[in-house]
Amino acid sequence: MSMFASGLNPKYLEAIKKFRLIDDTFFNICFDGSNECMQLLLCIIFDRTDIIVQDVVTQRSAHNLYGRSVRFDVLAMDGDGKIYNVEIQRADEGANPKRARFNSCLIDSREVTKGTEYKDFPEIWVIFITENDIFGAGLSMYHVERVVTELDRLFEDAAHITYVNGAYRAEDAIGMLMHDFFCEDPAQMHYKELARRADFFKHEQKGVNAVCEIMQELMNEERIDSHNAGLDEARTHTAIDMLRDNEPIEKIIKYSHLSQERIEELAMQLH
Repeated sequence: MSMFASGLNPKYLEAIKKFRLIDDTFFNICFDGSNECMQLLLCIIFDRTDIIVQDVVTQRSAHNLYGRSVRFDVLAMDGDGKIYNVEIQRADEGANPKRARFNSCLIDSREVTKGTEYKDFPEIWVIFITENDIFGAGLSMYHVERVVTELDRLFEDAAHITYVNGAYRAEDAIGMLMHDFFCEDPAQMHYKELARRADFFKHEQKGVNAVCEIMQELMNEERIDSHNAGLDEARTHTAIDMLRDNEPIEKIIKYSHLSQERIEELAMQLH
């Protein structure tokens, strides 16, 4: 890497050496637009050979009606119109069951157009690849389905959740896949599709440059988010102080730069 490292941030280059697919940034980079890698992943998870991935996108934001958003790690669609959301979760709390519920709802809100009949809603799979065995049973995967309790029958709402145990290391397809996800050296990976992709972003000039650019963009976004959070906090304090002084709302809007709705919300909280 040294032959083309000139001008690149040494910290980024050192981080790239240690990147693994279980790190969500590197996972997003490697899988972005790679139908081949996504197809391999899904075929292993579902123990099939006939899944054909048509489209893969990463880190797309989706918003619900009230403004809460989620950033999907990877969204993919296969030739049958099934939608797969694959999420990397290093921290156990990130794989909260309600996160899966929220992701499913937002995928529906993005993909289902007005007038679509219920029978035509797409089948959705939310797949968490977790660093730890969050259910503690030592299994390779855990499948979650809704059932009609009294009948012990599947509800068949076409929404599914799967947890892949990143700690699983048996000598089978899932075990080898999880080995590859935790591997820093592409040469030590079992699956050539993943090894080629990881090697490109770790050792080839174009790939390394692309990773460094993405890391810089993420750093810039973090700075902007931090700045905006501080600015919003200062504006909120200004509005609260003015509300306590019974200042007219027009004046509070002018000096706090908050919306009337936000100021009214703060006023309700003070009472």
